[in-house]
Amino acid sequence: MSRILMKEGFELVEHLLLAETTPERMKGLLGRASLDRNTAMLIRPCRSIHMWFMRFPIDAAFLDTELRVLKISRNLKPWQLAFAPGKTHSVLETATGVLDPVEVGDSLSLD
Repeated sequence: MSRILMKEGFELVEHLLLAETTPERMKGLLGRASLDRNTAMLIRPCRSIHMWFMRFPIDAAFLDTELRVLKISRNLKPWQLAFAPGKTHSVLETATGVLDPVEVGDSLSLD
């Protein structure tokens, strides 16, 4: 596990789960009852997400290859869809509220 940080050094989450294989990307957060505020999932590559069969809401940041935030979907509820803007390469999924300090255009970094 890694930490994901905002470029300015502010720690956004402590534990980062990576979903990089096809089965990992397909499963994502499905089957979980919740997501701790200190844990997030980075799905890459990923162009869009769905909330089908999810049990809890999340925030999602759509990122380009440089981990720059292209779009943020806040408080996505079960059964909603979230479409990515062009140039999206990955999606960061967090508990609701975790992405409150993040804005479109911010750059994130992995540590």
